Amino acid sequence: MSSKKVDDFLSGLTHPLKEEMQTIRKIIMEVDTAITEEVKWGGPSFYYKGDIATFSPRIKDQAVLVFHRGEMLSGRTALEPAPKGKAYAKFSNMAEIEAKSEDLRAVIKEWIQLMDET
Repeated sequence: MSSKKVDDFLSGLTHPLKEEMQTIRKIIMEVDTAITEEVKWGGPSFYYKGDIATFSPRIKDQAVLVFHRGEMLSGRTALEPAPKGKAYAKFSNMAEIEAKSEDLRAVIKEWIQLMDET
């Protein structure tokens, strides 16, 4: 369910890829109605029975999602391995979002499945 806090955060955000971030947010939130969001760790964060991912708006040349437990997710084209078991999904423009959107949806669905199995 969309959050007013996230709506307010994004409306006040000055970021060159703000529109891209809003598109990614929409993709994630449409995967499952049980996904929730909050502002945490300096950006919009998504949850389903645990932390899924958080935007890192400090990075200005890309819209970056940090998957907190990325090591749990299978290798996908949308994800890059990161330190401490994390993974990044990086998007530089709308064309990249469109190209990786199905993979991003698959990542979120995989997270939900993993959380439902535990």
